[in-house]
Amino acid sequence: MRALAIRTTADEAIAAIPSGATVAVGGFVGAGHPELLTAALERRFLKSGTPRDLTLYYCAGQGDRAERGLNHLAHAGLLRRVIGGHWNLAPKLGTLALANEIEAYNFPQGVLSVLLREIAAKRPGLITQVGLNTFIDPAQSGGRLNARTTEPLVECIELDGQRWLRYKPVPIHVGLIRATYADARGNLTMEKEGLISEVLPIAQAAKNHGGIVIAQVERVVDHIADPKAVRVPGILVDYVVESGGVQHDQTFSTAFTGDFVERSNAAFTLPAMPFSERKIIGARALREIRKGDIVNLGIGLPESVAMVATETGRLADFTLTVESGPTGGVPASGLSFGCSHFPEAIIDQPSQFDFYDGGGLDIAVLGAVEVDAEGSVNVASFAGRFAGVGGFVNIAQCAKRLVFCLTLRAGELEVAMENGRLAIVKEGRHPKFVRAIQHVCFHGPSALARGQEVLYVTERAVFKLTDGGLQLTEIAPGVDLQMQVLAQMQFTPPISEPLELMPL
Repeated sequence: MRALAIRTTADEAIAAIPSGATVAVGGFVGAGHPELLTAALERRFLKSGTPRDLTLYYCAGQGDRAERGLNHLAHAGLLRRVIGGHWNLAPKLGTLALANEIEAYNFPQGVLSVLLREIAAKRPGLITQVGLNTFIDPAQSGGRLNARTTEPLVECIELDGQRWLRYKPVPIHVGLIRATYADARGNLTMEKEGLISEVLPIAQAAKNHGGIVIAQVERVVDHIADPKAVRVPGILVDYVVESGGVQHDQTFSTAFTGDFVERSNAAFTLPAMPFSERKIIGARALREIRKGDIVNLGIGLPESVAMVATETGRLADFTLTVESGPTGGVPASGLSFGCSHFPEAIIDQPSQFDFYDGGGLDIAVLGAVEVDAEGSVNVASFAGRFAGVGGFVNIAQCAKRLVFCLTLRAGELEVAMENGRLAIVKEGRHPKFVRAIQHVCFHGPSALARGQEVLYVTERAVFKLTDGGLQLTEIAPGVDLQMQVLAQMQFTPPISEPLELMPL
């Protein structure tokens, strides 16, 4: 007869983590992150100096850009290696990587979440074309972020005359996951969680490699009536830590809202968006979304698309999805990103990426840090820090159509509208269209070969990806082509004739 999951405290459960283990942590930004457990792990290390030399494995960014989430684990000695999808929300981890104090890898979020299933099944890794011709390709850096990181964890192989990438399996020894309720046998349900994430493959991967699973739950209950509600069977759980709601907020910005776990027939509204360069870009990007489209909106500037769609009554024309698993509703923003207001369905993250990777998205609207003349895009690094790619590589490579949203220049840019004409009141300090990007996260020539349709929308001009690279196709009324567009770029793109006026 199997032993029941042990109900214990966070400190006692964390004490079972051995030095040298690979620890997989679930969550997306703050949703589903086991904050009580990661805080306890930090506390134990600072007090006792153990465990040491851990490998941290996580798929989505987990943090608040300050102290919470994976920032708890950012201590030299505690970590030896980090394999992650997005680094920007845990800047303390990024600091260790930039200082060459840990081995550091950045792989696509979708790859890491699906790879967990391959690890659980003890298959030979994940074979996919996601990441080809980007900095993750071993022909470039192989996703390695510093000089200390030498072991190749991705390799190029050939199958049926095509290049593929094989992401190698990494045995998981400890799984740190979060749920809402556990029963006496350790079965876990997620009624109040805004997403399902990858709790099941993390638990299966750890268990099948002789490891342990520690589950943080809000409350332990006597009985779970509906077996279909169980997301992680108790046979996979070793320790249950009851939080009582402490360090168990639904997201890092919301204690709890029913919006993220309930379906509503009422139309969800977003606040009216004041005029800005963001609104101009959001409105122009929205024109590319067709009735009936299945859509993904990136975090940041692309969120303006949903706001403009609300104002113009177009929100019901298409279905918004989030890579973390929600379908329908309106994606939440900020530190609640990953959840959706009144979703129609929430599936697990690996399954959502299965759909994305197979071409399920009609269109994706994504941000961009830098763009070069061939239409390649960097989103991973900027302003002296490494943000990582998150779900960008999967989404950008696999959506049928793409719209990249960015200002022509960044840093204190100010614009105004005067009689239907755009005025650049104050020019941005930094160019966004550059000769050479720091990291290739989206490869323009490969997108052309795949047959993707790609636009680059700014507040004053629109560009299209063509066989000749980036081509200028639209300019905003009132903008001087030479002085306010071409002179503000580090390369001169071909210009379509006739050059159309950008709708404002």
